[in-house]
Amino acid sequence: VQLQAFGGGLVQPGGSLRLSCAASGTISSINAWAWYRQAPGKRRELVAAISSGGSANYADSVRGRFTISRDNAKNTVYLQMNSLKPEDTAVYYCNVKTGSWLAPDSWGQGTLVTVSS
Repeated sequence: VQLQAFGGGLVQPGGSLRLSCAASGTISSINAWAWYRQAPGKRRELVAAISSGGSANYADSVRGRFTISRDNAKNTVYLQMNSLKPEDTAVYYCNVKTGSWLAPDSWGQGTLVTVSS
């Protein structure tokens, strides 16, 4: 399975971005998706996850501002990010669970989000 995340960029504080991540390759079924982020000098952080049934969970730092969703037909997950803050600046990665979650070295390049005025 290959993952490709895109949609990042430079945005001002208070702005919005929508990230997408598509899975390709041999995929039998996708059970769950997750978004992670890693800021310079910081540990990787789980941002949001969504199950096959659509149940979503969020980190406290983004709850109420970010929304994770999925398109099963397109094998794609989205992250709508609103009210962005400078501390949201990071490289964002997606992960996917088929039989098991992919290891981090299989997540691809991620997409950089920079929140700055």
